[in-house]
Amino acid sequence: MIYNLGSINADHVYRLAHLPAPGETLAAQTYAVGLGGKGANQSVAIARAGGSVRHIGAIGPDGRWMVDRLAAAGVDCSAVADADAASGHAIINVDDAGENAIVIYPGANRALGADHVRQALAQAGAGDTLILQNETACQVEAARFAQEQGLFVVYSAAPFEAEAVRAVLPYLSLLIVNEVEAAQLCSEMNGTLADLPVENVLVTLGAKGAAWYDTARGHEIRVAGFPVKAVDTTGAGDTYAGYLVAALAEGLAVKEAMRLAGAAAAIKVTRPGTADVIPTRVEVDDFLASQPSE
Repeated sequence: MIYNLGSINADHVYRLAHLPAPGETLAAQTYAVGLGGKGANQSVAIARAGGSVRHIGAIGPDGRWMVDRLAAAGVDCSAVADADAASGHAIINVDDAGENAIVIYPGANRALGADHVRQALAQAGAGDTLILQNETACQVEAARFAQEQGLFVVYSAAPFEAEAVRAVLPYLSLLIVNEVEAAQLCSEMNGTLADLPVENVLVTLGAKGAAWYDTARGHEIRVAGFPVKAVDTTGAGDTYAGYLVAALAEGLAVKEAMRLAGAAAAIKVTRPGTADVIPTRVEVDDFLASQPSE
């Protein structure tokens, strides 16, 4: 079982000719509301990859539709709590090149208590996985408890905060960062990725693919990206992380898991939206079958 302590957000998506400059007012070309949040995106990706995932999170009184949509995607929502705070939401601006700028209101995502998290993980043990991101409360408590229970603990370090990463590092099996976050973390830690106190680091490189660093053994695995025309990059990193975790839990080798995750992310960026348009495993397998063999 894969457990995901993650955010659940309503995504308010505005399509623009270009991202607004400071002081600039723009009229949106289109507007849509959908399921999002890094946690929800990753849970949907895990489920669509074929993984069994239980989401640990919280919504406000306005958020029941988001839980319904998670459940419809195949996510176990039995550990999603009801909070008094408004549900989390995000304002997402997307330009014609598919790039985005995002503002997040955490809301109920920060209302979770440590007791709820421990109860949700009480039956977890060796062979299970916990994935976390930096959009909820109780990250350190969950990571520490999961490590004690023998879980494979994965931290997707976004939105990036150096102190949040530093706090969970001692309890991680795998750290996932993008290229910019990796540079920021190394600068904050005054070292290189090899110096981090975590056995495995995965650095996503956008269209260039990703690199896996086995810091304990000094081993590196690189997998190139897939050339596609990007329409909307929102949620691509979450799609990658969810598919990667599901593939690793399935028993795929690291390079195979990275290739599957890269293909899922490549399909995702060709579609406007977030959780609702994450591809299914069949779509990803078909896409990979159409690609040249390595």
